[in-house]
Amino acid sequence: MIGTEKTFYVNGRIFTADDVMPEADAMLVKDGRILWVGREKDADPGDAARVDLQGRRVIPGFVDAHMHPVMLADFSKKIAVMPPKIHSVEEMKDAIRARREQQGPDQWVEGWGYDEEGLAEKRSPNRYDLDEACGDAPVSILRTCAHIRCVNSRALELAGIDRNTPDPPGGEIERDENGEPTGVLKENASNYMASFLPVETAEQKVENLLKLGELLNSQGITSICDMGNLDDTDNSPIYKEAAKRGFAQKVGIYYMWSFLADSGFSLTREDMNRNQQIFAAGLKLIGDGSVSGRTAWMNRPFRGSTDEYGISVCPDELMESAITFCKENHCQLSMHAMGGRAIERMVDRAAQEEPWTQEDVPYVRIEHVTDPTMESIRKAKAHGISFVTQPIFMYAEAASYRKNLGVDWMRQCYPVRTMLDEGVLVGFSTDAPATYWAVPSDPLPGLRQAVSRVTADGTDCGREQAVDIRTAVTLYTREAARGAGFPDTGMLAPGYHADFVVLDRDILSVPAEEITDIQVMETYADGRCVYRR
Repeated sequence: MIGTEKTFYVNGRIFTADDVMPEADAMLVKDGRILWVGREKDADPGDAARVDLQGRRVIPGFVDAHMHPVMLADFSKKIAVMPPKIHSVEEMKDAIRARREQQGPDQWVEGWGYDEEGLAEKRSPNRYDLDEACGDAPVSILRTCAHIRCVNSRALELAGIDRNTPDPPGGEIERDENGEPTGVLKENASNYMASFLPVETAEQKVENLLKLGELLNSQGITSICDMGNLDDTDNSPIYKEAAKRGFAQKVGIYYMWSFLADSGFSLTREDMNRNQQIFAAGLKLIGDGSVSGRTAWMNRPFRGSTDEYGISVCPDELMESAITFCKENHCQLSMHAMGGRAIERMVDRAAQEEPWTQEDVPYVRIEHVTDPTMESIRKAKAHGISFVTQPIFMYAEAASYRKNLGVDWMRQCYPVRTMLDEGVLVGFSTDAPATYWAVPSDPLPGLRQAVSRVTADGTDCGREQAVDIRTAVTLYTREAARGAGFPDTGMLAPGYHADFVVLDRDILSVPAEEITDIQVMETYADGRCVYRR
């Protein structure tokens, strides 16, 4: 639904994210679009209804350019293996026992979110931990990065995984000293479980998504990218049904090519019409793993090792078929790459192509971009490749980064200031739920990290790569929208969608440590108030 009443918003401290007029105090909105923005004394609002913003700070609606909303909505009903409820493997076992008692035998017990360094034992759970908690039902606990899964013996039996099962290309079945699987399935090995895990009905998914939409509204998030599932299902019908029932966010959907490459998958011109609320944006490839899981494909070995460089996940033939599909359909290609080797591989291959998208949409976007070389950064700029990164990662996962990289290397990661200085198009996001944070979609911790480069536990992770708050907000609004290809979104300027957020205090002037205390008072999507505190 679009707000059709002509409305004149006055007495606001409006940050427009528009370099032509970055600050204003009034805004005229009609039919879901901004007609005019500027100083009230210069306005001609006619008979517009008048709304007093009470001197509060107004910013464009947040654009989360990389998350997994359907997964996040589903995970909300599973065991969250993270603070504030779970701090150890023992507490995780208690939660599994309680869920097993609630559900009965043979039904899957599922959880998500663990990080070894966030658990008191400082190790990953394994099949024996899960067996102790539940032996008569399959158990699956997904790691925070969503690239590693821990399962119990019952689940291994269901999937037919034993000591003789080979590692898949781009994956690893972790084994103990006797060669027996530990229950930890890394990267593509996690896909062995995909066909055995329970699947919710379409109606349940819609209900979950509607509930998540309410949370996103309360966080000021008005546009999102769905970066794909861990299977071959299509989320588009779920979003479209949710939108009919009030889901307010604009959504660009990406399809996980590793599950679809041999399926005859296709997209129509109408699917890819970016002027719709829900549109198909393109394909997603996974190039490597995560830093916290020691599976990102790095240029140097992880701390404490001489030969542990991570895992290259994407086969050449899969990459080539994705590029061919995107070129033929003129849609965007998203490439997950955290480690320097993975980033270099993806950027170098993309740079061999002429841009194939239209309407100023980057033809390729690289996700995460943890440890890029200067050569990769400059090549991305030269070829119009965008970067979408997540400042929340180091903020929330500092302990794992310190253990796996060390502080010196950690300070070189996510060089946002350098990327911007070199002219790369950079957008912010959360990757929720693959974020070790109790409310993973919240934009504010990421903003706090971006301007301070100090983690939640106080670690200095490279202050020279910090950006000012205006830049940080712009990267979470205008630039995220540009990188993902949302038209007329992310700025408060004439002709743009009237997507904006009213805050209880001035995010542009509070100390960095207070950013996470800010409250969203109101959220507007296409001129309609979708949340009021």
